Amino acid sequence: MIVKRIHDSLVGLLHLERRVDPFFRPAFDALLQAPLAWFTQALINRYREQEPDLPAHETELPDEEALLNEIVAAMAAYMRTHYRPGDFQRAGNTKTHGVVRGRFVVHDGLPAEFRHGLFAAAGNYPAWARFAGPGPDSPPDIDDVGVLSIGLKVMGVPGAKLLEDERFTQDFTGISTPTFTTPNVRENAKLQRAIGRGLPLFYFLAHPGDAIMQGLWARTQTSPLESAYWSCVPYLLGEGQAMRYMFRPRNPGRTPVPDLPGRPPDNYLRQAMEATLARGAVNFDLLLQRQTHPARMPIENASVIWPEHLSRYVAVATLELPRQSFASPAQLNFADVLSINPWHCLPAHRPLGNQNRARRRIYLELSRLRQTMNDSPHVEPTGEEQF
Repeated sequence: MIVKRIHDSLVGLLHLERRVDPFFRPAFDALLQAPLAWFTQALINRYREQEPDLPAHETELPDEEALLNEIVAAMAAYMRTHYRPGDFQRAGNTKTHGVVRGRFVVHDGLPAEFRHGLFAAAGNYPAWARFAGPGPDSPPDIDDVGVLSIGLKVMGVPGAKLLEDERFTQDFTGISTPTFTTPNVRENAKLQRAIGRGLPLFYFLAHPGDAIMQGLWARTQTSPLESAYWSCVPYLLGEGQAMRYMFRPRNPGRTPVPDLPGRPPDNYLRQAMEATLARGAVNFDLLLQRQTHPARMPIENASVIWPEHLSRYVAVATLELPRQSFASPAQLNFADVLSINPWHCLPAHRPLGNQNRARRRIYLELSRLRQTMNDSPHVEPTGEEQF
C-alpha cells in the first residue's frame, strides 16, 4: 500500500505539471528537445543489442511466443477487470477523440524506390481516421499521459491482404512520439505486469532512456489535429526494403487549452477537433523513411530513431480531412466496430519486427474480445457509411 501511495503521488504531480506545461513547453522544446534526444539516443545505441547488417532482416526473440502469450493474457485480464459487457473498451489507444472521414491521396511521380504496394501508382481512396489517447484507461484529457495516437483505415484498396477478415483495407497506425513506449515485447511484458499492479510509472523509472524519449514528446496536447504521428516500428516497402513512416500536419496550429492552470473540460481535445473541422479542412502529409543503413536503423528495437541524415523522409501521400461534423453519438460509436490492425495490409507493406509480429495476434484477439463482449460484430467499412 505504501508503494502504491508513492506511485499515485508521483502521478498526481505529473497531472499538476500538465496544467502548467503549455506555459513553458514551447521554449523547452526549442532549446532542449533536440540535444536531450540526441544524447539519450546515443546512450540507447551504445548499449542496445546489435542486429545483423542486413536490409529488412528480422530476428525473432528466443522467448517471443511465451512473451506474447503473457501480454495477451495480461491485456485481456485488464479489460475483463475494468469493463463490463456492453462497455468494453480497447486495451490500448483507448479513448476515442474522434473518428473522421477523409481521403487518402497517393502522389504521382514518386521516386522508383518508393513505388511499391499502395504507393505503386497515384490513387485516391476513402479513409476513416480515428484519433485517440494511449490507454489503457479513458481519463479526462488533462490527466492523460500526453501521448496521442492515430489509426487510419484506407478503403477500396485492391489486392490480397495478410489478414482475411478484411478484403479491401490498408491500415496505418502511429503515436505522437518518434519512439515506441517499449523497445521490444520483452520489455512490453514488463510494462503490462506493472500496469496490472497499478504501478506503470515505476516501469519508466526503471527504464530512464525510454522514459526520457517518451517525456520529450509527451505534453499537454492542444488538439489531435496539431500533432505529428510516427509509426515507430518498420514495415516492408516492397520485397527486401524496410520503411518507417510519419503523418505530419501540413499547417499545424496551436489551439489554446481552455481554463489552464485550472481544469479544462474533460474532452477538450475532441472539442478542439470539432472547432477546427467546423472551420475548414485539415491535411496531413504521409512521409516515408527508407532503411538505408541497417546497423544504424534497427528492425527489432523500437526505442531507436532512424537518423534522418542517413535517410530523409519523403512525402508520398496526403490524408485530406474535409470540413465536417463528426461528434454525433452514432459516429463516435462507429469506433466500436472498427478494427484497426497494421496487418490489414498488402504483402508489400508487411509489418516487421517483434512489436509488429506481436500486434498481429494482440490486436486480433483483443478486438474480437471487445466486440464479443459488446455484441458488436466486426464490420469492414467501405467509406460510404452515413451518420
